[in-house]
Amino acid sequence: MDLKTCVKEIQRGNPRSIYVLYGTEKYRLQEFVQFIIQHTVSEEHRDLALSKYDTAETPIETVIEEAETPPFLVERKCIIVKDQTIFASGREGKIEHQTNRLLTYMEQPLETSIIIFVIQADKLDERKKTVKLAKSVGAVLSFLPLSAEELVEWVVKQVEKQGCSITQAGVEALLNSAGTHLQSLSAEINKLCLFTGAGGTIEIETIERLIAKTTEQNVFQLVEDIVRRRADRALAVLHELLKQKEEPIKIMALIVRQLRIMLQVKELTGQSFTQQQAASQLGLHPYAVKVAAEQARQYEPQVLARWLATAAELDYEMKSGRVDKTLGLELFIMRIAAGIMKEARR
Repeated sequence: MDLKTCVKEIQRGNPRSIYVLYGTEKYRLQEFVQFIIQHTVSEEHRDLALSKYDTAETPIETVIEEAETPPFLVERKCIIVKDQTIFASGREGKIEHQTNRLLTYMEQPLETSIIIFVIQADKLDERKKTVKLAKSVGAVLSFLPLSAEELVEWVVKQVEKQGCSITQAGVEALLNSAGTHLQSLSAEINKLCLFTGAGGTIEIETIERLIAKTTEQNVFQLVEDIVRRRADRALAVLHELLKQKEEPIKIMALIVRQLRIMLQVKELTGQSFTQQQAASQLGLHPYAVKVAAEQARQYEPQVLARWLATAAELDYEMKSGRVDKTLGLELFIMRIAAGIMKEARR
């Protein structure tokens, strides 16, 4: 089932009777649930027309009985069902479900009821009859992390909804500052558009002024400056983090994490993995993989491996007290930057 097709059906007043929504992108999934509700049940009737269940607490036959009961004073009703066991492979709880009741209902659902199953999992259990039937009737819709390109497009559309615009450089700066979590991005976009005003354009300067970077995002910028041969800027970011009382060993750990991701992405893409496949393999957001691939593009895996070895040695020296933590980080940045320049001259 295609999301755009579903949206058009709902807008035309022809919603489906059953939706099985799954995925780890909670923000978009909940946004779609609210979209269904807004277009199928008037606000003044929602107390009568909305009901919520959890299959961890309620047997599925109770949900089916609710769906088979005619709506009261409204044209149709929405039944939202949180699930981890009927469609996914979550641990079975104390509730025993008569899934045959659901299978029978799915073959001939009532138009007066809309059942929305919400499964927060990265995949459904393909072995189950419920999943097979749901797919055959076109009820399944996935909400997995957006690809890097889709994420950029999503940001642009969210900004345009607010009556503003944003430059391509602005999108990258926003993602580098706020991360890839859609709920956080939405809040930051609202703030930026409110500041910019209708018809305005969000620039990098505005983003740097209004959005405070997390420690993780600052370390990401530090690594970015290192691989772009900007040792002076990397040191400036380091000193700013230290002013904020960040622990040097934590900073070192985050640097190592980003270097390891760069090496892993380099190796996987070298094995013909797409960035989307690499993201799935590493459990990362596709945009993070895209950025890591860009950072690692001009360096051989052996170079990245040497950086990691250097970082591991320094981490041991810092933890054992053989080197001052701050001095160790500064030397590490300068050694890596010098190594980059040496590699560039070869």
